[in-house]
Order: sequence, then structure tokens, then C-alpha cells
Amino acid sequence: MLASAVRPAVPPELARATRALAAGEPVLIFDAPEREGETDLVILSEAATPELVRLLRKDAGGWICVAISDDVRRRLGLPFYADLLAAAESAYPALAPLRREELRYDARSPFGLHLHHRATYTGIPDNDRALGIRAIGELAREAGRVPDEELGRRFAAAFSSPGHLPLIYAAPGLLGERKGHTELSVSLARMGHLSESATVCEMLGDSGGARGRAGALQYARDHGFEFLDGTTIVEAWRRWSSA
Repeated sequence: MLASAVRPAVPPELARATRALAAGEPVLIFDAPEREGETDLVILSEAATPELVRLLRKDAGGWICVAISDDVRRRLGLPFYADLLAAAESAYPALAPLRREELRYDARSPFGLHLHHRATYTGIPDNDRALGIRAIGELAREAGRVPDEELGRRFAAAFSSPGHLPLIYAAPGLLGERKGHTELSVSLARMGHLSESATVCEMLGDSGGARGRAGALQYARDHGFEFLDGTTIVEAWRRWSSA
């Protein structure tokens, strides 16, 4: 977690959400109708358990991936997936057209490395994924507290690549630069002074598409989970980060 100056208090709903994350409870975040128009089920990575991973895959159903802040990414020296494709183009020309992303909802993909925790077998079962997710969260907590070289040694001792645990990287400017679930969840963690890694999973519906906002909100109410609109997080971040 990054050291922070004195900041203004966040809105009550954000304070409740960060307390829930710290306590090992999920929260729901809806980005915006004009963006993906999706709700993600979000947990704090270092609080991951097999039960929470099972909840993500069964009740959300989308892609389970682990977001880290740009500070953690830089301290670990990790590349974006697009950078790996670019570096390999000379040996594999077929990669050149593939990396020219044409995302309809964003300018750049946050995709990073796919990891395998060395203590697991396939990395797919809930136990395996929870172990890997928790280890990333613990590294994020230690970022800035231990020398970067030591952080890198711990990372290499815990993980190999490729694997079944995908990383996504928040933009350096967070919500001032990009307003995806990656930035929304990491910004929320930073405002709550939590370790800067959250694990997110899109909530899908039964019709073949994303679960609508209303359906996700009803799910949150039925289960007693906090539900946040991305606009609420963006506005709180604007005040918090400019103080």
C-alpha cells in the first residue's frame, strides 16, 4: 500500500465498501452505461478464499482476473501483454496485426501476464486460484515496504508463467486516465488504504449477455453486499486525489 497524505473522508457508501473488502466480503461495482455497462463482483486479493473464488465463478460467471496498481506493476517490473506481442513481432510476424487493438470501449487493454503459483498443480481449482490470488495480494501489500529487488525475488519464488491466473494492470493515473473496473477497484482500495490489488469478475446474465444493472443491484440487496456506481467512485477519487 502506498503511503498517503491526509485526505478528505470518502462518502459513506465507499467507506462501507472498503470495510467490507478488508473484512473479506465482496462488493459490486457498475462501471457506466456508456462504457461496458457491466457490473463486476470484486474482492480484495489478499483476502481471497476458496469460498470467495467459488462465489465469483458461480454467481458472477465472467473472467476472474487480478488487478494490481501501476506502482505494484512497476516495482515488480512486469510488462503489458501487448508489449510482449510487440517484442516478439520480428520472430513471429503474424503477431503484428493481432496487437493493434480496436477496443470499442477503451484505448488500451490492461492485460498483463498469466501466472501459475508454484505450489499448485493445474492452478484451476478454487483452492489453487485462491492461493495464487492471495499471494499476489500479499505482494501488493508489501510493495513499497520492502526493497523492489526483494519484492521481485518473492514474486519469482511464488510464481511462474504462463498459467491460469491473469493479471490486469491499472493505468498510472488511475481514474484520471481510465475508468475501467481495474481502475475503479484499485482506486477504491487506495482510498480505503488497502493493499492495491483487487480480484474482479464480470456478472453475467442468463440471456447470453452481461447481467443488467438492475439485476446486479437486486443480487447485492438479496445478499447484503455493497453496490457502487462507477460515477460515485470517480467523483470521490477526483476530490480525494486532488486534496
